[in-house]
Amino acid sequence: MISGRNGSRLRPRAQDQNDQTREGSSVHRRFRLGTLCLGLVLVGTTGCSSIKAPVPKDPDALAEYKAANDPYEPLNRKVFNLTMKFDKWALRPAAKAYVWAVPRPVRNSLGNMITTMNEPSVFFNDVGAGKPRRAGDSFVRWCINMTVGVGGLIDVAKMAGFPHHDNDAGLTMANWGISSGPYLFLPMGPSSFRDGIGYGIDQGLSPWDYVPRGYGLVSFNWAYNMMGVVHGRSEHLEDLDALQRDALDPYATIRSAYQQQRKAQAEAIKNDHRATVPDWYQ
Repeated sequence: MISGRNGSRLRPRAQDQNDQTREGSSVHRRFRLGTLCLGLVLVGTTGCSSIKAPVPKDPDALAEYKAANDPYEPLNRKVFNLTMKFDKWALRPAAKAYVWAVPRPVRNSLGNMITTMNEPSVFFNDVGAGKPRRAGDSFVRWCINMTVGVGGLIDVAKMAGFPHHDNDAGLTMANWGISSGPYLFLPMGPSSFRDGIGYGIDQGLSPWDYVPRGYGLVSFNWAYNMMGVVHGRSEHLEDLDALQRDALDPYATIRSAYQQQRKAQAEAIKNDHRATVPDWYQ
């Protein structure tokens, strides 16, 4: 998180450090949410032709337009192109260096830790979706991996029969019947109005934003977030390279894949009617 500084008046050193770290946590949360909100406001309040695609009059073109659910395609493509340039010159080289420097077993352990750190958010969303069995699995995964799994470095929970499952606020709202709204391509990747708002909610659900900011936790949180981005990119080096090389329209391919994936994830959660208590407990 970003550490704030206050040089306007003198305070006792311990109190000053506490205030700085609390302020830093708040500033970083506001920065992340502010970036997201800025993108949503820009899309929602701008209607010029360079931002919003005109609605086709031809019936076939209109059907394709509605299926794509991408009325802000001109703006989305601009953000996509900028994101791909950043990826080409910064993120992809960092991910390749990470793969080269870090052995696969270590990368797997770091990936397990990142997944475990996100389990509280998955748990809260499982509860919000009204899926107690899934919430129980998430809670058990967190407890097992944070203890026996050495802080999540080893996925002991999976070995014990509790594999990871995805959930987030966007999927929770989908299970409430809230429409996705128009497709968006944000700096963090493909999204939608609903999923963009859900991303902001998930940041608020992360317990790491509320841990007291002392004893090096500020540095840890920065390192954890940066490592999560680089690690996630490293997991898709070949996939994205192949897509950019082979797809006629990488933007449209990513859009279609994202929309299909989100629909499948929401359906999987909705159709999960397992008994609350695991079979082995009965």
